[in-house]
Amino acid sequence: SYGPPRVNLLSASYNRLFFIGRSRYAISLGLIMALDYLTVKWLHVMSSQLLFGTGLGSAFYMFFTNLTGDVRAIAVVTRRVVIADWLFTTPTAILQPLTGFYLIHLAGMPWTTPWVFWSVLGYGFAGACWLPVVWLQIRMAAMAEKAVRENQPLPPRYWRFHALWTALGVPAFVVFVVIFYLMVVKPA
Repeated sequence: SYGPPRVNLLSASYNRLFFIGRSRYAISLGLIMALDYLTVKWLHVMSSQLLFGTGLGSAFYMFFTNLTGDVRAIAVVTRRVVIADWLFTTPTAILQPLTGFYLIHLAGMPWTTPWVFWSVLGYGFAGACWLPVVWLQIRMAAMAEKAVRENQPLPPRYWRFHALWTALGVPAFVVFVVIFYLMVVKPA
C-alpha cells in the first residue's frame, strides 16, 4: 500500500529529545518527511478544489447567462470568467501536476500504477480541452464587449464559439469527476 512515509512516532520523539541537547532547532528527518508529504497533499487537495470549483462555477454562470441572450450581461460575465481563469484556474492548473508528481515521488509509487496513469492521462485530456476554451472565452468576451459598444446583437460567430466552448467543457468536467474518483478510491 502506498501512502505517506511511515514514521515511528516514538522514534521521532526520541530523536527530537536526543537532538535538542545538541541543537534546539533539530528535528528528526522522518517527521520532516511526514510533514512534507502532508503539506504537499493538502496543497494538492486544496488546489484541486479551487481548480474544479472555479471551473464549474465559471462555466455555470457563463452558460446560463449566454442562454438569456442579454448582451450586456453576457459581456460582463464573459469578462469575469476570463479574469477568474487567469487568477484561479491557471495557477491551480499548474500547481496540480507539480504537487501530484511530487506526491508520487515522496510515496515511492511507480508511474505505472493504474490509477496514477489514468489520472495523468485524464488530466492531460482535460488540459487539452481547457486551452482552447480559454482562447474561446477571450474571443467571446471581446465579441460581447464590441456588441455592447456598438449596440448590436451578438454575431453568429459568438454562438458557434459558445457551442464549441460547451462541447469542450462537458467532457473536461466528466474527466475531472473521474480523476477525483481515482484519487480517492485508488483502484488497483
